[in-house]
Amino acid sequence: MTGTAARAGGASDAGTGHVGTAAVPLALVRRGDLVESVHAGHVVVLAPDGSVRLALGDPDVVVWPRSSLKPLQAVAMLRSGLDVDGERLALACASHNAEDGHLDVVRGVLAAAGLTEDDLQNTPDWPLHAEAAFAWRTAGHGAAPVTQNCSGKHAAMLATCRAAGWDTATYRDPAHPLQRAVVQAVTDLTGDAPAHTTVDGCGAPLLSTTLRGLARAFGRVAAAAAGPGTGPEARVGRAMAAHPWHVGGTGRDVTAVMQAVPGLVAKDGADGVYAAGLPDGGAVALKVADGAGRPRAAVLAAALTVAGVDPALLRDVAATPVLGHGQPVGAVKATFGTGR
Repeated sequence: MTGTAARAGGASDAGTGHVGTAAVPLALVRRGDLVESVHAGHVVVLAPDGSVRLALGDPDVVVWPRSSLKPLQAVAMLRSGLDVDGERLALACASHNAEDGHLDVVRGVLAAAGLTEDDLQNTPDWPLHAEAAFAWRTAGHGAAPVTQNCSGKHAAMLATCRAAGWDTATYRDPAHPLQRAVVQAVTDLTGDAPAHTTVDGCGAPLLSTTLRGLARAFGRVAAAAAGPGTGPEARVGRAMAAHPWHVGGTGRDVTAVMQAVPGLVAKDGADGVYAAGLPDGGAVALKVADGAGRPRAAVLAAALTVAGVDPALLRDVAATPVLGHGQPVGAVKATFGTGR
């Protein structure tokens, strides 16, 4: 544990450096008998009471949470009148593969609100899943908003606007009532008022968080889902934990880890971000400083073992082989945690 763990105080704590400042090695990439690469970054593991179990790097570094913000955005949507649960709510939190089952849900959310794919304003893109992308292209389609991985979130945002009586044409505007509701939800759940705002890859506003705040939010969502409550946090957590395929899809580690650990609420984010909450309120969040996705699963698994998850449940999730001529000749391993 680094000295930064001593700064486990209130929600107002915040790191002052960028993600490269105070970053420490989180994962080693071994090929044969040599370390080929090293991925540095930041990890925080919170106990159920919010105290720090482990801090590597700076737990209060300010980051763009990218798609790990989606469950918090979904909480804001439910608070604002969105009335979906189950698969539809899980897909609102997703960075989905655009497999047929994902697209069916997106279209269902839009149709229920009297909307169509033409109302989506997220960036056109191809399906993340290779076979789905091949089938989409073979059918004669080009890159489209509905097949972009954030279309579930955008469909839910549009449906929220319909439910609340808000304008749908301007839903991405940071001044829109929906986006103001998102700011409030993020502040409430993380304990940190967002210090920075930009535009995410999908076109929606993106808010900054501290890494500790992101972990805190996921712990709250997962704990609420494990309890008897029926509030927005509980609904989001239950939908994600019950429908992990809709949060990612075939071959995705975010789906695999939620399938492996009962009650876990997890969400990956672009540029090396991951966050997860446990039913007891414990939580983890990580940021890989170079933005690489390759070490995320191994580092997440290691952090979850520190949080108390049985390493046997995470063995397959953590396995990240390094291939030579199609065969494993090494692996990506976390620098900490059980089984390193």
